[in-house]
Amino acid sequence: MRGAFHRLLSAGVDHKLIVIALLATISLFAGIGHYDENVLLDRFREGHSEIEEDESDKNEESDSGDRRPTVNPLRLDGADAIFVVESEDFFTQESVEALRAVTEELQSLEQVGGVLWIDRMPPLNIFGLLQPLLPRPRAPDAVFENAREKALAHPLVGGQLLSRDTKTMIILIYFDWRYVLNNADATTDLTDAAVRVAKEYPGNDFRFRVTGSIPGAVASIEHHESNSLRFQLVGYALSLILALILFRGIRAVIVVTLAPIFAVFWSTGIIQYLGYERNGLVTVVVPILVSLVALTDSVHLVVQVRSLRSEGKGKKEASRAAVQKVGLACFLTSLTTAIGFGSLIFADARIVQEFGKSAVVGVILSFVAVVTLIPLVSTTWLGQKIHAGHEKGFVDRNLLKISPLIDAVMKRPTLFSVLGIFLTLALGIATLQLKPDFRIQNAMPEKSEAAEAMAHLDLVFNGIEFVEATAKWNDEVSDDSPEILEVVTKIDDLLKQEELVGQPLSIRNMIDALPGTGPPRERMPMIELLPPPIKRAFYNPEKQEATVQFRVRDLGIAIYGPVYERLAESLAQINLEHPNFELGLRGSAIDRWENIYQIVVDLFRSLGFAIIVIFVVLTFVYRSLRIGLISLVPNLFPLAVAGVWLVLSGHNLEIVMVCNFTVCLGIAVDDTIHFLTRYQQEQRLTRDHETAIRRAFIGVGTALIMTTVVLVSGFSGVLLSDSRNHQIFGMMGIITIAMALFADLVFLPALLKRFAKPAKEKRFERTSLDSIQQG
Repeated sequence: MRGAFHRLLSAGVDHKLIVIALLATISLFAGIGHYDENVLLDRFREGHSEIEEDESDKNEESDSGDRRPTVNPLRLDGADAIFVVESEDFFTQESVEALRAVTEELQSLEQVGGVLWIDRMPPLNIFGLLQPLLPRPRAPDAVFENAREKALAHPLVGGQLLSRDTKTMIILIYFDWRYVLNNADATTDLTDAAVRVAKEYPGNDFRFRVTGSIPGAVASIEHHESNSLRFQLVGYALSLILALILFRGIRAVIVVTLAPIFAVFWSTGIIQYLGYERNGLVTVVVPILVSLVALTDSVHLVVQVRSLRSEGKGKKEASRAAVQKVGLACFLTSLTTAIGFGSLIFADARIVQEFGKSAVVGVILSFVAVVTLIPLVSTTWLGQKIHAGHEKGFVDRNLLKISPLIDAVMKRPTLFSVLGIFLTLALGIATLQLKPDFRIQNAMPEKSEAAEAMAHLDLVFNGIEFVEATAKWNDEVSDDSPEILEVVTKIDDLLKQEELVGQPLSIRNMIDALPGTGPPRERMPMIELLPPPIKRAFYNPEKQEATVQFRVRDLGIAIYGPVYERLAESLAQINLEHPNFELGLRGSAIDRWENIYQIVVDLFRSLGFAIIVIFVVLTFVYRSLRIGLISLVPNLFPLAVAGVWLVLSGHNLEIVMVCNFTVCLGIAVDDTIHFLTRYQQEQRLTRDHETAIRRAFIGVGTALIMTTVVLVSGFSGVLLSDSRNHQIFGMMGIITIAMALFADLVFLPALLKRFAKPAKEKRFERTSLDSIQQG
């Protein structure tokens, strides 16, 4: 079995034409995935048309049985963009004239389909008479001051479109998507137009910014596209420079980098056929994962080739022997990583399922790239002097200088073993304090206009995102029942008790703005006096539903989760008092609370499953339960350290962090497997257990240190980003990879010395004889 596996791994040396044909086929297939855009666009259009057909069918079915009048409800949520205007005083003649001119200019832009601001707010008076909140030009100063008070008193303006300190105003913008042709149409063109018009009206101090769902998404995408390439290039440049310093040979560096380059090209191209190009985890994380997995195995294999060549072996002989010695470890690292990611296929969230499938494809292709390209290229002219500079390599020359470290570990194996186990458990328990979290602004550059404006609106308006508390009634309740207003009032009072919830909006606020007072039984008939667009925004008798809207800030689901839980429990209590009603919460923030929590749980659960799978696979492959248990410490310790860093830094558990945990687990496992594989190989060649550990330390130490230095340098480049997510990803990578090296060079040798069983005498004699005969 082992012989057949070794012959298969040696194909790159012994069957070059077959391997070249295989590499060409995979590359061609991946290239089509990268560049044949028509195939991908056709598939997208077909899927999109099917969705549109389904939606049209649903709309037809809905329209056929819907008795709802043709009224467009007034909505303060759902705007494509939020245009933010700041000023020390809006209620002056100069400011009002400039505001009206700016708004008219915005409305005149062809990409703007409509705007909503305080001067276009439908009237609340019972006669429907138009009463603009902003005074007409050249009105007395007293009228402007009175207008300020009226605006703040209007339930749809004060605290909604105009801040309570009256220094911030928002204009809701709805796009005509036929004319939104580029990113600027939805962002900078709006502010440029406003600035240009405002300059024509001296005396104003307006400051314009734009934010909202579309500008926020544009900022995130532009930042990702610009920084991804830039910081990849920085990381690759640092890695290349350090690789040159470590290997002291340009040919060795070229051979090492070929496998990761091909692995990423193959993976990203072939994944296109799966149709996951809109999944951020797939497009961002998978290429990083593939490059890191391929790079670590490449370094181990090239180090072996260089070592054998420096001993005098020929190109083919050295390549064949190296892949046979390291190939099993590479296979095990790929197998454990692929199985771990494969567990994501069973997650509840589709985004996680797609990530799992793509990661498995990427890991398999990285293994193929490593075990075919490097042996093949090492037998060409590039491998002619691949060992040049081997004796001058920085790590090779200085590895023996850290022998006091292995001496100290070997003298006190119990101390270091207990220390490793205790720290892993203690730090792991501390990591469990992390809670699932998600913030919209985390995906944007911190200093972007959209992020800064959103943070400002969080302070002055209590956020830009709305959540709805819904009250649905059954046929036992008439559409004009006072009980509807009574339930809405209870929900409204409940929401006012929550500090993190903005001012609620409902039919109660609208009715209270009308003349008169009294209990719900007396006030409910006044709902018919409200203008239809306002009434329909919070009351829909055809659907037998009333809603209470409230704003929430972008503080993350870790903070708002307990708020939503309290509200859900309180709504359930109100429900018991009114059995003919069904109360609940809905909105994009609620969806994130439920979905992101599930995504993070899925990823974290998969991480736990991956750890179990790694333990089982290593136990089976090495035929030792002790080895399986020993491997847990160096694999989990780095993750625990990174987790504690998150806790101490005040972070919670976000998708980017769990993905980083998963990526770094694969790297930590790679190093552990290479050490254990070399340890078992050395056990077959010596009777002395400690000597086997020392030889494994020397044999793989060079490759472990090299991969760590190169990977840390690559992650360091990401720290230059102004994106919080990028910085966290980079710092977690640095911490995890550095701690993985520490655990493999300190804790793992101690655990092997203390708990692993020495090779049996007969086994040693038999394997030694076999090696002598083969030699």
